Amino acid sequence: MTGGFDSYSSLGSVLDARFRGHSDRNWEEWRQLHYYETADQISKDAARAWVNRQKLNYRSISDKKALRHLISANVNQAFLEEIGKLCNLRRLELEWPFLGTDLTPLLALRRLEHLSIDSPRNLSDFSPLLALPSLRTLLITNAKRMTNVEWLSGAHHLEVIGIEGAIDSEPEIESLEPLAGLRSLRAFFGVSTRLADKRLTPLAQCPALEYVSIARCAPRSEFDMLHHAQPNLVCHWFDAEAWGTLGLKAVG
Repeated sequence: MTGGFDSYSSLGSVLDARFRGHSDRNWEEWRQLHYYETADQISKDAARAWVNRQKLNYRSISDKKALRHLISANVNQAFLEEIGKLCNLRRLELEWPFLGTDLTPLLALRRLEHLSIDSPRNLSDFSPLLALPSLRTLLITNAKRMTNVEWLSGAHHLEVIGIEGAIDSEPEIESLEPLAGLRSLRAFFGVSTRLADKRLTPLAQCPALEYVSIARCAPRSEFDMLHHAQPNLVCHWFDAEAWGTLGLKAVG
């Protein structure tokens, strides 16, 4: 890609929203039409719901079999057990904080395509999620117990992967080597994530890759190498002007 900083930023914003699944997200619409104080308020035919756990307000959500998209925060293990019975879910967003201790209930969601988990403070093993046959997007934020991405080796069905930090937390992973050669990977997110080996070569070996949004976690030479290997790839750090922008760590 050629063009100036603004071109990279504009296209990056579009791709960021698309691959995160936010292109058609209207939060005001969600607040007005899909937010519920308790699961009892959700109609039997509702396809979308936003319910944040407060005490036992999630009870009966497992009866809402029409749900396709669920957003929930403060989810504990009991709530997760209920969610695992929503057999028609396509998209699940587990917002900050996620308090579950066992991901097994999610394995029943055979139609789930998009899963995001924010601040899973009690988990270190995410490999069970790869058994979800329809999963294409997996975004994990602020997983402080995750030190490597070895479990993603061979995850050829995933199109979007995010291993990200938070404003006040910049986790370090050993290497991106397990991602090398992932056939379906179209986008990788690594905002606020440090890279111990500072190598981007594994991303250069992903043939379908279109977009990378990561911190300045490697030397400029590594980004130059990646740009040369994947000339059609969009990455903020391919623009020379980005390196002169102090304090900017990521796109998106």
